[in-house]
Amino acid sequence: MPRAKRTSRILAKAKLRASGLKAIDPNIDFGDNNSLEYMQQQIDHLTAKIDTHNTALAVLDASRTEIERLEKNLSTLCEKMLLGVAFKYGNDSNEYEMAGGVRKSDRVRKSTATRLKSAPPETVSNSKS
Repeated sequence: MPRAKRTSRILAKAKLRASGLKAIDPNIDFGDNNSLEYMQQQIDHLTAKIDTHNTALAVLDASRTEIERLEKNLSTLCEKMLLGVAFKYGNDSNEYEMAGGVRKSDRVRKSTATRLKSAPPETVSNSKS
């Protein structure tokens, strides 16, 4: 699932306020960096930062997707290699164990009684026909 892109309510509010101030006086200036020009620079700076952030998120999402694809391919290859060792040497061989498999003779099987206990009970239907 891709990450949510960043938006800013403050940026939207500032753009609306700047357009209103521009309608009053395009050169409005209250001193001490309290001017419409400085406000527009800050709006542009924040817009650029958000765009950069969202681009980085898109790159991260693409990278994560690529990693997941590579992991899936590697997992499939590992499984095929283990099956190849089992085919050539058998699944109860030392080679199979060396390749990362569990030898058939080393597998722990549940006893018949345990398997019967853990099986779901059969439903007995008393149907009158």
